[in-house]
Order: sequence, then C-alpha cells, then structure tokens
Amino acid sequence: MRRGEFLAELKLPADAEYISAAKRVAACLGSTLGFSLEDLDELSIALAQACDSTIEACAEIWGPNSGAQIKVSYGKTDKGIAVEVEAIGPSAEHQRQRALAERRERVLQQAREQDREMQRMAQEMIRFFVDDFRSSVDAGRGRVHLRMVKYLLG
Repeated sequence: MRRGEFLAELKLPADAEYISAAKRVAACLGSTLGFSLEDLDELSIALAQACDSTIEACAEIWGPNSGAQIKVSYGKTDKGIAVEVEAIGPSAEHQRQRALAERRERVLQQAREQDREMQRMAQEMIRFFVDDFRSSVDAGRGRVHLRMVKYLLG
C-alpha cells in the first residue's frame, strides 16, 4: 500500500478455497467506508478474479501445493478503497520439506519397482523347479495364493 490509509492485510494459502475470506474482508471494509451493495459485489468479483489469477501464477511459478501464499492488502484512499494482491513464494523450509518428500517418493517408487522385479524373479525361480505354477495376488482382499505342481514321472 503506497498511498492512502492502511486498513488491513491478509495472508492466505495460495488456494482457491480461501478466496472467500479475502472477499469478506473487502466487503466488511467497503461497507464501513459507505459502499453500496452493488459496489461491494463488483469489488468482490474483481477481487476474486485477482486472487484466482495470482493463485494460478503461483502454481505456474512454484508448482501446485507449493506452500505459496497470497497477500491481500486493503487501504483507504481519498475516493474509496484500494486492494492489492501479491504472491509470496514458499518459505525455504517448506521448499526443503517438499523436495525431501519428492525425493522420498522417488526412492519408495524405485523400491516398489525393485520389489516387483524381485517377486518376478522369485516366481521364475519357482517355475524352474516345478512343472506347473500359478500365482494370484489380491492386495485389496489381503489374499495371496501360489499353486505349484510337480509331476511324478513314471
């Protein structure tokens, strides 16, 4: 807020769910300053679009769910109300935590792939020693069934 009297500042997660809070503050302050209902509606619509555009920009710059925030500043001017919306990037700690979580997920994915490969190799080993082998895994029901048949040669 460069000009005018500072009224309020609101910091919110860069998430569309929180736009209504910014609109409510604008409506309350605008009402206090004497705006009509029509003017308050127009201000709310413009503010919602500004917040939405800023949230989209945050997602493009830092990625979705980055921990970025939006700062909404409200000020009184000679002729009305000024509202500014700006993006605040995620904190270094949040970025570090997110990077760790992404790295952990990559490691877990690699481990799952290695586990699947080990399971495939184990089943191939079983197939090598028996004449017939069938496996059925239903993780949802918690059921694992392996059937091996070795034929008696006579």
